[in-house]
This record gives sequence, structure tokens and C-alpha cells, in this order.
Amino acid sequence: MVQSRATDVDAYLAEVSDDRKVVLTRVRELCRAELEGFAEVMAYGMPTYRRDGVAEIAFASQKRYLSFYLLRGDVRDAFAERLAGQDMGKSCLRFRRPDSVDLDLLRATAAASGPVAQ
Repeated sequence: MVQSRATDVDAYLAEVSDDRKVVLTRVRELCRAELEGFAEVMAYGMPTYRRDGVAEIAFASQKRYLSFYLLRGDVRDAFAERLAGQDMGKSCLRFRRPDSVDLDLLRATAAASGPVAQ
């Protein structure tokens, strides 16, 4: 799946393969737990977490990897050392296999995204 036409996250997860669905459901759960006050929406064909209309976190099942988008620069900067060894684009962590997803890292970055930067 490159870009979904699902209208909500439940429908999105229903589209992904079973092996990916397990880990993406866990990613969703950690986002919902850590991102209090955020709206869970579909944007750009992927589950996205917005605060005050601004997307800060998203995740997706891509053709060759699972992705986790860290859209706040201050959070990426705060985790620069931990992110240095990861397969990462400008704002996207990529995991080639479902069993390689670092849920502890994702939880930590989501938790750091929760509070507004001072």
C-alpha cells in the first residue's frame, strides 16, 4: 500500500497485511496513549495525529517498509543521537520488517511530541 483511500484509521488497518497490522495497531495504541489532546485523522493517505490542526506524528505501511513520521523538528533534534543509527529520511523513520520496529523509540518520541515546546 502506498497511499490509502481509507476514511478512518480502522479502515486503514483493515487494508494492511496481517503481519503489518499487528505492529501498526501497536503503533496506533502508543500514539493514542502518548498524544493526549491530539486528533487522530487520515491525511495524505495515512493515520496522522494533529494538534490544533497541525500534523505532528503519522505512520504508514509503504511498499517496502513501515514508516513513522516525526514532523516536529525540535523532537527530531532532541532525539538526534538515538535516531542517528536508524534508517531515516528528513522526518521519516523507516523499518524494513514489522519485527524491526523499535516501539520503545517510537513511544519515547511520541511522548516527547505530547508537550508543546517551550
